[in-house]
Amino acid sequence: MAFLEIKDLQVDYATDEGVVHALNHVDLELHQGETLGLVGETGASKTTMAKCIMRLLPQRTGRIHSGKIIYQDQDLLQASDQEMRKIRGAHIAMIFQDPMTSLNPVLTVGEQIAEAVENHRHCSKAEAMRRAEEMLELVGIPAQRVGEYPHQFSGGMKQRVVIAIALACDPKLLIADEPTTALDVTIQAQVLEMMQALKEKLNTSMLLITHDLGVVAQNCDHVAVIYAGEIVEYGTVRDVFKRMSHPYTRGLFTSIPQVNADVKRLIPIPGMMPDPTQLPAGCKFCTRCQFADDRCRREHPGLYPVEGIHTARCFRLEKGGSLT
Repeated sequence: MAFLEIKDLQVDYATDEGVVHALNHVDLELHQGETLGLVGETGASKTTMAKCIMRLLPQRTGRIHSGKIIYQDQDLLQASDQEMRKIRGAHIAMIFQDPMTSLNPVLTVGEQIAEAVENHRHCSKAEAMRRAEEMLELVGIPAQRVGEYPHQFSGGMKQRVVIAIALACDPKLLIADEPTTALDVTIQAQVLEMMQALKEKLNTSMLLITHDLGVVAQNCDHVAVIYAGEIVEYGTVRDVFKRMSHPYTRGLFTSIPQVNADVKRLIPIPGMMPDPTQLPAGCKFCTRCQFADDRCRREHPGLYPVEGIHTARCFRLEKGGSLT
């Protein structure tokens, strides 16, 4: 039984330029204690999926047309606003992309951590502040800095504070939306290592959203590759990395520098992601794919089995074929 299950999720945004088809019939599963990596380039709707789980889509423009998000036998899309307020933070917490804009500049970091604790644990301010000190220590910040303001912290320290807020109420599911994007490489490694250690200590499940395949390789159990709002490949990290079965996944890997390879130029994926207001009728990747034929442009492929739970959305796999 999946801990979190997304079924047939379809999401649109209404804009002045037309209807943006953000998520197109997405199915996904996350199991207890595991980390699922969600990989894709900018504009693939990774953050939209996270906001759907948290029920934080903009009400004026975002529309969920169909689907279910089942968390512990409850469909979050059918939950009331009051029920969602109880779930956010206590059961499901989210680390947003930019720590600089995630923190309130006029409140101390201790007050911001304590606020989450007070809301969900209904304890006194003194107890909440003690919990804030514990959380700061847990993420590697001295407890005596509890009275300091966000501007007194470096970028890496701010991200640690954001993680402390997210984990303050021991959530069962942590959604990390590109948590290291704004950090330099050495701090990225420290933050990811700390998140992994805390996840194991608290037995938290995690959805890790990223465009960095190296981060996925080091931190995830399963990986889902998303392109133009749909899952194009899914499986264990080992299976997907060992046998890349969708041309887009292959393209992501070949565009990464290889330390042990003597090459003068990287091989980028040609073209651009299609306009989300005018997606191709067939395969969404057909305009950039070297293998595309008339069928790809005309028909929409389903997910074909590769091996075990490993699946990919490509007609070349229909009869046990491959990209080679």
